[in-house]
Order: sequence, then C-alpha cells, then structure tokens
Amino acid sequence: MAGKVVLTYFNGRGKMESIRWLLTVAGVEFDEVYLTTREQYLKLLSDGDLMFQQVPLVEIDGMKLIQSKAILNYIAEKYSLHGKDLKDRVAINMYSEGLMDLMEMIMMLAFAEDSKALENIQTKAKSRYLPVFEKALAGPKFLVGGKISCADVQLLECTLMLEEKFPAILADFRNIKSFQGRMSDIPAIKRFLQPGSKRKHQPDETYVKTIKAVFNLDIPSKK
Repeated sequence: MAGKVVLTYFNGRGKMESIRWLLTVAGVEFDEVYLTTREQYLKLLSDGDLMFQQVPLVEIDGMKLIQSKAILNYIAEKYSLHGKDLKDRVAINMYSEGLMDLMEMIMMLAFAEDSKALENIQTKAKSRYLPVFEKALAGPKFLVGGKISCADVQLLECTLMLEEKFPAILADFRNIKSFQGRMSDIPAIKRFLQPGSKRKHQPDETYVKTIKAVFNLDIPSKK
C-alpha cells in the first residue's frame, strides 16, 4: 500500500497551493516538507528528484512528480476531477490554464508589488478572465459537465486570491459570487478555509527571503 502523499515546497502558497487545494477536495491527506535552506535543495538535485531543477515536488503512488500542471492533471484523473470524457477534459484544461495564468501574476506580486502591477492584474481579471467564468456559470452549477472538477477548485482559489487584493472585484460578477458560496459550503473546502488548516497565508517577506536563499537569487525587494 502506498504511503501518505508528501509535498516538498516552501512554507507558502506559490505553485503548490493549487495542489494542496485539489488534494483537499479529493479527500487525500498529505504531509509537507518545507524547503528552508539551499542545502536541502542541492540534496534534492544530487538525489535526482528534480527533473528540471524545480519544485513543487509531490511524492504519490510511489512516484516523485514535478511540474505543477502534470501533478494537477494526475490528481484530477485519479480522483475523478477531470471530466467524463476527452471533450470535458480539454474544456477543463482551458479553464484551468487561464486561471493559472492569472494566479501566477498574483503570485509574482510578492516579489515586485507596485501600483502598476496591481492595476494590470485588476484590469486583466475584470476584462479578460472573470467575464469568461461569469458567462460559463450562467445557469450551470459547475464549469463543465455538471460535476465538480479541478477547474472549479482553481476558480474558487483564484477568486479568493483576487478578493484579498481587490475586495470588491466580484461586485459585477454575481454568478461567480454565487459559485463561491456553493463551493465554500462543500465540507472539505469549508474545513480548508478555517484557521489552522493546511491552506497557506498570503506571501510575506520571510517567504520571499527563503526563496531567494534557497535558489541563490537576487530578486529586488518590493517597492
């Protein structure tokens, strides 16, 4: 029998947070190993655990998986969160990749937050991304096939991230706001949203400094 899933990443959101969300919705317990030193990272490299010298790293079913999209797709397939057929899956993937593009912009704010970056995210969210999901949820309970998928989980994660930066951003997106409420009532998600869960807080200076130290990077501080 395979052991518990183990996640290796920083003690923060980043690209691992969507994986934490999806495992939670799937009902999968997991342990975490936090990278805090460059020596830990170099050992992972020397052990051959990081195919492209990158984290996140997820140990599951006897495998060591890297690349967040591949990891998310594996979990979604394994736990029936990826649609009923090929057409469902491609629709789910399109939604998911759009959400990942938007979330990556938000993630980068921790390294270079300024008024221009914030304005750009808000503008793109309201003009490019949110209208797509508002239209898709005009009637259906979920985005694809009438059943919860990884795209739904990522949409909830992403919109909560947006509201942290722009509290009123969903004022004109009633379908998405209703969707948020439905998703937040799912027992596993409700628990994940409570204090003390494995959900991570917004990135802070400690998170940024740790990443810089582990990867030996010279990332400019936030303005």
